[in-house]
Amino acid sequence: MPLHHAVLALLADKPAHGYELKSSFEQAVGDQWGGLNIGHLYQILDRLSRDGLIESERQPQQVKPDRVVHHLTPAGREELDRWLAEPSARQRGYRDDFFLKLMAAAQAGDQQTLDGVLRRQRAHLLRELRGLAEARTQSPSDVVALLITAAELHVRADLGVVDAAEQALTTSVAHPEASRARPEPATRAGTSEAAAG
Repeated sequence: MPLHHAVLALLADKPAHGYELKSSFEQAVGDQWGGLNIGHLYQILDRLSRDGLIESERQPQQVKPDRVVHHLTPAGREELDRWLAEPSARQRGYRDDFFLKLMAAAQAGDQQTLDGVLRRQRAHLLRELRGLAEARTQSPSDVVALLITAAELHVRADLGVVDAAEQALTTSVAHPEASRARPEPATRAGTSEAAAG
């Protein structure tokens, strides 16, 4: 749960209340991550408290409602250290809305539909790259600059996927019989028969 651990990391620096955490998070990661919804943040804080990873203390204020300040517990520090010591594994599978659109366009068997999906995705990704280049000119912190670099690399990889889809699917949509006529990969039995012959 990366956001849970990001909150633990911010609290490891110093105790804070909800809006301080939201502000610190958004300042630390910049615009590329996107804002942190305050309602979601409070759900995270409730969960961390239930799990014994943080403790909260109500501090009275004269004019405003009481402020709840959260701080890391020893168990929270241990969990943060454990998380930092592990590599970040990609979730199983690869889910992306673009692939669902590709599937729908390929199923339709209409070259114009497929071309439109590919053209619009490419244009969108190129706009993203221009936006990232603009964000880089605003002298971000080292961490935010690294996040911009990561976003650029992802967008360039996504452009490569659009190119690959164009090459792989254009023939199969234009000539569906050609994609069905492709030879099946050799099976173990077929390979051993050829070796024996």
